[in-house]
Amino acid sequence: MDTRPIIAVDAMGGDFGPSVVVPGAIEAARLHDLHVLLVGDTPKIEAELGKLDLAGVQFDIVHADDVVHMNEKPSDILRRKKNASIQVACRLVKDGAAQSVVSAGHSGATVACGMFIMGRLAGVERPALAALLPTEKNPVVVLDAGANVDCRPYHLFQFGLMGDAFARDLLNYASPRVSLLSIGEEEGKGNSQVKEAYELLKLAQNLNFIGNAEGRDIFTGDVDVVVCDGFVGNVVVKMSEGLASSLIRMLKRVFTSGVLPALGGMLAKGAFKKFATTIDYAEYGGAPLLGLQGLAIVCHGRSNSRAMMNAIKMSGNFVRKGTNDRLAETILANEELTRFSRAI
Repeated sequence: MDTRPIIAVDAMGGDFGPSVVVPGAIEAARLHDLHVLLVGDTPKIEAELGKLDLAGVQFDIVHADDVVHMNEKPSDILRRKKNASIQVACRLVKDGAAQSVVSAGHSGATVACGMFIMGRLAGVERPALAALLPTEKNPVVVLDAGANVDCRPYHLFQFGLMGDAFARDLLNYASPRVSLLSIGEEEGKGNSQVKEAYELLKLAQNLNFIGNAEGRDIFTGDVDVVVCDGFVGNVVVKMSEGLASSLIRMLKRVFTSGVLPALGGMLAKGAFKKFATTIDYAEYGGAPLLGLQGLAIVCHGRSNSRAMMNAIKMSGNFVRKGTNDRLAETILANEELTRFSRAI
């Protein structure tokens, strides 16, 4: 019996579609012993497969007639595009034919289809996007990174629980340091949402909650999980991407404006390359949507083949380690506290 994790891949998603998704999926299947289901326009997928070495790779094509465009509303996609590649991929998980979905397409559509087709884990109020950001030490998990713009305190509480389980299983952190993003480190700082979430996180079972973190603390590596609502989290993630890109351009400009700086730039070329790799989103692949019956990974629209490969690899690790079981156990262990906070 084949025990490889089965990953449904939206082959039509992203800025480049099958031309980068298909090679990334095939490479992930080859290197990480996975079975990939390539979902989308069969002739276009086959055209890309024809350029690749497929020896020993486990894959199938699942045809989908329709694609999702970036200007479409998630609610319209759910109602009107039943045969869009992302809908078909999510139904494969719902029906048990796959265990996870990976897409670089319309992120709102991926979140909506994950929630309403695949469904939520028992006890989960809101699934959350978990973004991985580089730090001075080890990657930090920021959630929610954009799935839930408006949150209640008990939503933030559950985000902390899910982030803890994810960091333990996927990042191998023995006791993740969970923090709540606020405007000050001291207890009592922040708006009412943050203050109430703070009290809940203090009471959580088996959670290493270390209190508030400020924005400047995210990249020190001294926290492992940063909890916030999706509005704040999305701003944090996109600001980080923009800052990293701008920083590289500024450094290049400094090191190319004169003979001595240029010489220094040549000597530091290896360090620049290593730095660029460290902050490259392709290293992490994508943001998992935690709290679903299965897993959906939302990738950057500009993802290249390496990013897709790493996202699919992460998806396979998630399945192999039974991370959803851990998430469910953690949520249920704190169900009474969630119920109490919801009633306040």
